[in-house]
Amino acid sequence: MLKRLLFLFIMMILFIRCNNHKSFNLIDNDILSLVESSKNRNIELNNQIEFINKAYKLVNKYPLDSLTLEIISHKSTVHYNFKQIDSAFYYDKLLLQKSQILNSSYFMGKASLRIGYYFKSHQVYDSAYYYYNRSKNYFQKIKDSSQIGRRLLVMAQIQQDQNDYFGSKETITEALEYLRSQKDIKYRASSYNALATNHRKLLNKSDAIKYYRKAIEITSSKKDKLIYENNLATAFIDNKDFDKAINLLKSNVIDSLFQNNSKEYARSLDNLTYAKWLKTGNNLEYQFFKALNIRKKNNEKRGQIASYTHLGEYYSKKNPRKAIAYFDSVIRLSKTLKIPRAEKDAIKYLIKLEPTNIKLRDRYVFLQDSLYAQELKVKTQFAKYKYDDKQKQESILRLQKETAEKDLAYTKERYSKIVYLSAFIIACLITVSVSYFYKKRAEFLKQENKLEIVKTIYKTEAELSRRLHDDFGAKINHSMLLVQNNTDKSKLLDTLDELYNQSRDFSREINEIETGSNYKNELLEMLSAYTSTKIKLYTAGSKEVDWTTLNALNKTVLYKVLRELMLNMAKYSNATAVKITFKKTLDSLQINYSDNGVGASEMAMNNKNGLKNTEKRIQAIRGTIIFDTKKGKGFKAEIKIPN
Repeated sequence: MLKRLLFLFIMMILFIRCNNHKSFNLIDNDILSLVESSKNRNIELNNQIEFINKAYKLVNKYPLDSLTLEIISHKSTVHYNFKQIDSAFYYDKLLLQKSQILNSSYFMGKASLRIGYYFKSHQVYDSAYYYYNRSKNYFQKIKDSSQIGRRLLVMAQIQQDQNDYFGSKETITEALEYLRSQKDIKYRASSYNALATNHRKLLNKSDAIKYYRKAIEITSSKKDKLIYENNLATAFIDNKDFDKAINLLKSNVIDSLFQNNSKEYARSLDNLTYAKWLKTGNNLEYQFFKALNIRKKNNEKRGQIASYTHLGEYYSKKNPRKAIAYFDSVIRLSKTLKIPRAEKDAIKYLIKLEPTNIKLRDRYVFLQDSLYAQELKVKTQFAKYKYDDKQKQESILRLQKETAEKDLAYTKERYSKIVYLSAFIIACLITVSVSYFYKKRAEFLKQENKLEIVKTIYKTEAELSRRLHDDFGAKINHSMLLVQNNTDKSKLLDTLDELYNQSRDFSREINEIETGSNYKNELLEMLSAYTSTKIKLYTAGSKEVDWTTLNALNKTVLYKVLRELMLNMAKYSNATAVKITFKKTLDSLQINYSDNGVGASEMAMNNKNGLKNTEKRIQAIRGTIIFDTKKGKGFKAEIKIPN
């Protein structure tokens, strides 16, 4: 019963939207064309914004739907491309709010992803982690494994950035369970790279090397491969395998792809120089400064921290004053970038150069304590997010189980009543249906052109008789056999439900048609009944028609002719869109029907009894009907009924 009410509610919404003139042509020609124009990368960004703003303004005139969400989403993207970060963030929050109203898991997941990215780029890592986790949960609802795995990967990277290496390992391991598709190979390789970095930070050198090699092995991106090889070289340096690191980095710095990427080239050059110096102790000042100058030119401050650290180590014995200056540069940049761990590491080197400097020791202890407290807080916070998430999922599963058990008990309790009551209702419906059929038959015999009408009625009577005998009779006998054989209850209930639906449809077909003041609503409801989520119905002009000027017979004929066309469409056409327009002229009512189905050949048209019957009905009231169809090009009909 709930499903039927929901179906009627959806049909009512579609009807209201049609009467508000949000037609297919409007959406296709106005809104969608503006959206497509805004996606054109060959035009200026300000023009892209202008197009998407027009689309957004236009779509806001109509009720909220998935198209509105798509436009808000793309509007945010355009603002991001235009570096209008705050505007993009505003529309991301709006997208989350609107998608919650429609309960769209896809757009809720997309909005949460972008909000998480905003907070991550602003270094608000707890909020970023929270929204990435929400995005993951929304995509879990629609079982999108790729998106789930990608969110888990970013969450693991946030944990890694916050020095929660153990938690990051767990999250990456979970991500790898979802990133199994070929299209996710880039993210799977990135996961192995992040996993290797966690092991390196935890001093698990062999595991770090193992997973860097896995990332290199599976990646399909040459650029990513070179980056992972650079990371592998740093693991070799940690392990004092300088020859392996040097051989790997030598091939990287001469690769044309890296030479065109100054950031990665500088990183490889700096690591290569560092490995050579650790191995030989030679004078490599020029190479260190070459990498540093590239990083300064690109304003790559994180890279400068690495260069200054290596220079500080390089000069620690040769020229302690220079070494102190370089480590001071590390501290200055660390404070600017808010990387206290880098500052702590630099102070550790300075303490060796200035062992009597009490301020340095106090600062080191302060940083060590504050970092420990911060890392503990972050780990606890991330763990709480995961725990709360797990508890929520378990609560949902428990509630679903309890609901299912209650439904099963309720079904068992009502089973015996349903069997007998359904059989009684079906018998009554058949009796009433047959009575209405004979009543309608008598009425038709009184109309003009009795000979043609009688022929049509006889054919209808024969078809209904056959359906009563073949369909209803067979299923009732089948139901009786199921009861006698104590067959599985669910099969019996399914059979009875089919009988009920058939009898309901049968009753509707032969029921007397309302031709009074409610005729228009009855007609539109009948048309909507033959559509589904895959078949869209568009009507126009029904409001402008004065239905009181049509007599009862003409209304009845029109109703049945349109029903025959809709039935034919639903059964054979494979159409996805149907359009029906009503137009009042001086001496007739004109109805135009069209669909985008497979159409029919002239021979097939001649063999369709239902369409022949529609012609006879229209001719009986001195109207006309013209069919226009070709195989593969849809179906059209023009109907004219006299006033």
